[in-house]
Parts: sequence; structure tokens; C-alpha cells
Amino acid sequence: MKTEMLAMILAGGKGSRLGKLTQTIAKPAVPFGGRYRIIDFTLSNCVNSGISTVGVVTQYQPLALNEHIGNGASWGLDGVDSGVTILQPYSSNEGSKWFEGTAHAIYQNIDYIDQVDPEYVLVLSGDHIYKMDYDKMLETHKRNHASLTVAVIEVPIEEASRFGIMNTDDHDRIVEFDEKPAEPKSNLASMGIYIFNWSRLRQVLLNSYNKDDQMLDFGQHVIPSYIESGENVFAYRFNDYWKDVGTIDSLWQASMEFIDPENDLKMSDSAWRIYSKNPVSPPHFITEQASVKGSLVVDGCYVAGDVQNSLLSNDVKIKEGAVIKDSVIMAGATIGKNVTITRAIVGENAIVGDNAEIDGTDEIAVVGYSEVIGVLVDES
Repeated sequence: MKTEMLAMILAGGKGSRLGKLTQTIAKPAVPFGGRYRIIDFTLSNCVNSGISTVGVVTQYQPLALNEHIGNGASWGLDGVDSGVTILQPYSSNEGSKWFEGTAHAIYQNIDYIDQVDPEYVLVLSGDHIYKMDYDKMLETHKRNHASLTVAVIEVPIEEASRFGIMNTDDHDRIVEFDEKPAEPKSNLASMGIYIFNWSRLRQVLLNSYNKDDQMLDFGQHVIPSYIESGENVFAYRFNDYWKDVGTIDSLWQASMEFIDPENDLKMSDSAWRIYSKNPVSPPHFITEQASVKGSLVVDGCYVAGDVQNSLLSNDVKIKEGAVIKDSVIMAGATIGKNVTITRAIVGENAIVGDNAEIDGTDEIAVVGYSEVIGVLVDES
């Protein structure tokens, strides 16, 4: 049966602005919310939108991401009529296959897309936190008889110069695209989510590369080309929660928002679940001396200290006398006795030794993956 829409998730980003947190893993594999990784939101959106065939394009430090996704079983993408495929760069007779941009990554995977033979290709980023029904976007795409539809979200006009900005007419047809304009004409920012008619995009990419006029990036090259050539290009307005967690500050802020049970992501909504591959851990244990207030504590945690407005991922240990405030402690981390941590992100399997102090009051503090600070006197 012909696939109507194939999802292609671009998950090869290095995420250099996340510093220590992406030294050994790709940005989409960074943990979020205690029991998820960032890419879980995009994968779950696909499944909840009825998209059963997904290609995940990886490049930078893909091992953790590949292991996390596996055969897609955690998202129900391992059935007879469903599947997830990891697409990595490879060498061929034509030479290097390293992806040089978003559009180039799609071009290099034309053979895979042709095997699926979709009518539409949904291009997604794997590093945003949000819930979106892509089927509704497809309905709008069809209704507009569009060749390309770009998801957009309104941002404060003072921040618009940080984004690709879409200028539209009264019918939301995109008439102009400005990449990070100094003086933006609107506040409609591209979310990096596109629906293309595959036959047309395929033709555009092949023609471009055959002429050596390489279209490397959707924002810089493909979208302006579509607009200039008179293609039907429309904006799809998104009005719900969406967060680009590409910086330490934005990741910390999104995590603090996530702690609130009334957060705009509506994580308790059983009709739109966010799925993930989770380890099997015992129930968490909180000692009589411990104090936990306004925090999320995941399976396997041992808490003997004071935790306030913080997020503890699975298998975290907080020892006696430790005080954790407004912080994110990722899986497997150990916090020693009498430690004080304020406004920080502590990476997976990190160790913070007894009596240490980590203060992110002025700037969010970060402890890297498996980083060791100080010494644990008693590792029991």
C-alpha cells in the first residue's frame, strides 16, 4: 500500500551551544523531563499523527541515539506496516556522503525515499519540545493545493531577528522569506517543519545538483527558490507550546516549566502520549530525613537530602545533607553529602563529591556527562 506521507527527522545536529551536554551525544539524544530524550517528542508526534514510516537522519555522535531508537518498538514503529529507519552518512563511488545541510541530507537519501514512494514528505527537526498533529498540517497543505507548507509560530518581534521569518499575504501564502533579518517585517518564525509534495521536491533537488547549483539548506536555498519560481508556498500557524532547547538557558527553562503539573505540554493527556525507551528501575526511595517539594522524582532514585523545585531522572542518588534547588539532575548521577546545587544541570552519571557547591545563580551551571567534581567519602 502506497505511503501517503513519510516523515524524515533531521537528527544529526551537533548542538554545540549545549556545551558539555553534547560532547559525546547528538542534541536530539539529550535527556529531557526525567524519562525522555528530546527526539521522543518528534517521534511521538509522528505516531500520534498516524505516520507509521519514519526515517531518522543522523550524523554527529549517533551511537546513543541509535541505541535509544532501536527498532522503534517503544513508539510502536516495529509493526508489519510501520517502521523506523536510521539513515547515516556513508561512502559510495561518488565519494563522501557527509550531510552538508538540511536539504542536502534529504537529497542524499533520495534512494530511501523512493523505496517508500510517498506522495508527501514531512521534514522535521529532532530537537524541539512540542506536541503537534501533523495530520492537521497535511489537511491544510491539501486544502491550499500547496507545493510546500511551512509551520510557523509567532515570536516576540524583538526576538524575530534570531529566526527565519515568513512574510505572508492575507491568505497565509508566503510571499517572502528572510533568514534572520535585521529589521523583520513580521513575527512569523519558521519552526523547521515542512511538508513537500515529494515528486516536485525530488525534481527540484535533482535538477539543482545536476547543475552543481547545490541547494544545501531548506531555509537558505530551497524555500526562497520555491517562492521565486511561483510555487504555492503556504504558512501553517501553530499556537501551542513549542520550545527550541538549543541552549543551556532554554533547556533549563523548559525543564523548570516541565516540573509544573499544569504545564502547557499537558503531559497527562492520555490521548497524546509521549513515548520513550526507559530502563527498568526499582521504585524511588525517599528517606525519613529527606524533604522533596515541588519536584519530579523518577524511578530508581534514592533521596536523603533536600530537593526543591528540581527534576531527578532515573537512578539518581542524593545523599544526606545535600540541598538541590531549581536544578536538573540527569540519570545515574550521584550527589554526595552536604552538597549544595542551585540552578544547575548535572549530566548523566556525573559525580559531585561531598561538601561541593555548584552555584548557577548568575549563569546556569553545568556538570558534564560522567564528570567528577570532588570526592565521595562514602560511596555506599
